[in-house]
Amino acid sequence: MKPYLFATLFFVVLACGKKSSNPPFTPLPLNFDQLGWTVGDKANLVENDGVTPDISVKVRFQAPIDRSSATAAIDFKDASGIAVPFNTSFEKDDSIVVLKPNSDLPSLTRYSITVKPTLKSKEGGQLRNTISFNLLTQIDTRPKFPTVSDDELVETVQKQTFKYFWDFGHPVSGLSRERNNSGDLVTSGGSGFGVMAIVTGIHRNFIGRTEGLDRIQKMTNFLKNTAKRYHGAYPHWLNGATGATIPFSSKDDGADLVETSYLVMGLLTARQYFNGSNVAETALRDSINALVDDVEWSWFRKNNENLLYWHWSPNFGWDMNLPIRGWNECLITYVLAASSNKYGIPKSVYDNGWAQNGNMRNNNQYYGYTLPVGSAFGGPLFFSHYSFLGINPNGLTDAYANYKDQVTNHTKINYEYCKANPKQFYGYSASCWGLTASDIPGGYAASSPTNDIGVIAPTAALSSFPYTPTESMAALKFFYYTLGDKLFKEYGFVDAFALKNPWFANSFLAIDQGPILIMIENHRSGLLWNLFTSCSEVKTGMKGLGFTAPWLN
Repeated sequence: MKPYLFATLFFVVLACGKKSSNPPFTPLPLNFDQLGWTVGDKANLVENDGVTPDISVKVRFQAPIDRSSATAAIDFKDASGIAVPFNTSFEKDDSIVVLKPNSDLPSLTRYSITVKPTLKSKEGGQLRNTISFNLLTQIDTRPKFPTVSDDELVETVQKQTFKYFWDFGHPVSGLSRERNNSGDLVTSGGSGFGVMAIVTGIHRNFIGRTEGLDRIQKMTNFLKNTAKRYHGAYPHWLNGATGATIPFSSKDDGADLVETSYLVMGLLTARQYFNGSNVAETALRDSINALVDDVEWSWFRKNNENLLYWHWSPNFGWDMNLPIRGWNECLITYVLAASSNKYGIPKSVYDNGWAQNGNMRNNNQYYGYTLPVGSAFGGPLFFSHYSFLGINPNGLTDAYANYKDQVTNHTKINYEYCKANPKQFYGYSASCWGLTASDIPGGYAASSPTNDIGVIAPTAALSSFPYTPTESMAALKFFYYTLGDKLFKEYGFVDAFALKNPWFANSFLAIDQGPILIMIENHRSGLLWNLFTSCSEVKTGMKGLGFTAPWLN
């Protein structure tokens, strides 16, 4: 045998004869993954909307779980970070963890559940990744107020909303504050709505005729003797105590012709209502006529152009440079400009400026409804409210549209969009609808089907009562009975709300409260339509623009 082979065999034998000093090999614990989760009957959704108050949540894993690690590894919190007490139980050889709150969760509240990698298996392995998903509890459908008849319900809403303009009217001027926390800041357009609200309040016996007359005379005296005017037009905002202009924006510190037109619409409505021969009512009519006749509508053509401009400033002139073109909320501006006894405009200004020689036409269908004029899907619903607080759209036509079709189809498109809910916002339905300009979380926006951020404004559906009475009544009952504990407050319905990420405004705005009260009344009795359209100058002006309607005869 060769020497090197002998040596090799010797050492092999020697090695095999020794006892090993190393411990036996022990495999490391296997880390594990989650296999999914269920919230009620919904599986593996990050966003779980509409869960029941007694919800049970199950999370499935690859391995049996060490029960002692479960509670510390799971966070169950509400949106403000407050922990929710919960119990854990286990199923399927401890590979499923079941979470259940100790008590029923409140409605319309958002929660998050997070399972952290500190969760261990029975063999000592760790969860590989963090799991996180969200819950939103369902709407509490129990009625929040006693059920009453439909007539009692709409009158309850009108009476409560009226308080915004009566109880909260500015103590010095009587004008309408912009919103419920605006102090001395009052709004010219919202005050026009306020005048119409007072007329409605008298009609519904919320106040007496003499009380209402005194308040409106107080308002007109302030407008005539104290409030700042620019070529007869008022600024958007004023100080209700001093009458000084409060700038709406850096260059919007003068006349606002559109807001002025809402004010004039309200004043003319009051003039027609207070038709008595006594000294007080005669004096009110004289005051209103003087204010209305002083508005230099034609001056806002800016160098005699064939259109009207929205703003003029004593400091910045025409720098805002915003022409008033249709279709939007400003039809009333052209109607009143054409109706002026002293500063009227010809039809060419309406055709070229407002109607853009027909370019405001649409005539496309959305959700099966043809929209005669305006932008796609019609825009926010206040387009079909503000001018039509006084202008009766029934039977009204001109070269561009049938206006009953316009406002009705615009509203139905908005309704159908919310019902279809293409963005899947929780809560949208046939009884929870209405997109328009309103407060939103952290700001203000004009919501519409093309700018939908999940915020519903009660004024949208409720001010549409004359156009969609069935759909609006369904919305009213939902807002009042189902959400009333969150929505129906001191001055009627709060301005807006969202259910996806639950939020309820604490604000009330004159330009949103007014249309609710006024348009419900137009639906019930036609009161404001009948008063405003009885103005002889309005009839003459609208005929001159090419309008036809039974009530223009």
